[in-house]
Amino acid sequence: MSNYRIETKCVQGGYTPGNGEPRQIPIVQSTTFKYSTSEDMGKLFDLETSGYFYSRLQNPTCDTVAAKICALEGGTAAMLTSSGQAANFYAVFNIANCRDHVVASSTIYGGTFNLFSVTMKKMGIDFTFVAPNCSDEELEAAFRPNTKAVFGETIANPALTVLDIERFAKAAHEHHVPLIIDNTFATPINCRPFEWGADIVTHSTTKYMDGHASGVGGCIVDSGKFDWLANADKFPGLCTPDDSYHGITYAEKFGKEGAFITKATAQLMRDFGSTQSPQTAFLLNLGLESLHVRMARHCENALAVAKFLKSHNQIAWVSYPSLEGDPYYDAAKKYMPNGTCGVVSFGVKGGRKAAEAFMGHLNIAAIETHVADARSCCLHPASSTHRQMNDEELAAAGVSGDLVRLSCGLENAQDLIEDIAQALDAIK
Repeated sequence: MSNYRIETKCVQGGYTPGNGEPRQIPIVQSTTFKYSTSEDMGKLFDLETSGYFYSRLQNPTCDTVAAKICALEGGTAAMLTSSGQAANFYAVFNIANCRDHVVASSTIYGGTFNLFSVTMKKMGIDFTFVAPNCSDEELEAAFRPNTKAVFGETIANPALTVLDIERFAKAAHEHHVPLIIDNTFATPINCRPFEWGADIVTHSTTKYMDGHASGVGGCIVDSGKFDWLANADKFPGLCTPDDSYHGITYAEKFGKEGAFITKATAQLMRDFGSTQSPQTAFLLNLGLESLHVRMARHCENALAVAKFLKSHNQIAWVSYPSLEGDPYYDAAKKYMPNGTCGVVSFGVKGGRKAAEAFMGHLNIAAIETHVADARSCCLHPASSTHRQMNDEELAAAGVSGDLVRLSCGLENAQDLIEDIAQALDAIK
């Protein structure tokens, strides 16, 4: 499928049925797989041959869908996880352990911020958070001798800042570490971070990839470009024998193209088991088949709504990267010339109470802890997804008390605008 354009990959990627085989990907709803001899199964445990022995590690349905996402991103290997949180945890923990350090953008999703700053800190991994628009000097100062990765989001949730991927990739590579990019909001339809220097991409497939709020999931994709062995002293987990897995040295046995995902599967998925179910993977694939069509409509609706909000006297500010005049407009045009996402963040005059009251009067957009769905939804992050942060952390994440995150679905744009207008009239 490498010669085909991305729209064709959305529909056809990952699975080519043989003569008389199912046209739709099969759901392999089985925990285990039969083998004729112990020797045959032993070869799987030794990673000497490909195959399946237990669905906690790998499953044919999940691998088929992972292969499609891998093709969409232009990577060399991919794996599905049970959630986007699991994908981000695995991606970092695969190379950063106790007493290691990671540089991360400060405007990342609140759940990811908490994962890094609280949970993984308890595991002995330190994080330094830098603003996505920090100076080169501030970015350089964030690195330490034990830094193992840089992490950011293509489009931050909900601040909608756009990361300068090339600049962060350059800084990461100067310090011999990979850049990990969460590409959930942009999707590979609108941005392919590997083309700008990123090394690992993660997704919450729960969002646009699924697109219909039908299943929670995540994905990790490896570009296959980062040379682990050239930086062996920094990445012993990939470049020295794994005593828990028959003494395999992943970077030597599987090379740049397969080492990262093989280790994440054979070691982390084995021990943590955050696997995606075959049924969820099947539903995810249905969403992927229309991703290229849906993203265009999401972006079209969001831009129309953003323009309306910008002109309304009850709106204090509007953030949407594709909106002319937005601080990240130029960056969005560089990295995502065909559109950014369907999410618009804005402030309602009157602050937190006004914002919450406004949402209560909407008829089309439901108040949900969700985003990037075919149906419009909205959220007040300061009192929900980001409520664990203090005022200083909220400010660093770009989340103010008046902020409303509106995810524009696939409805008629004018209907969305009229519903917003009546909700604003109701709180005058």
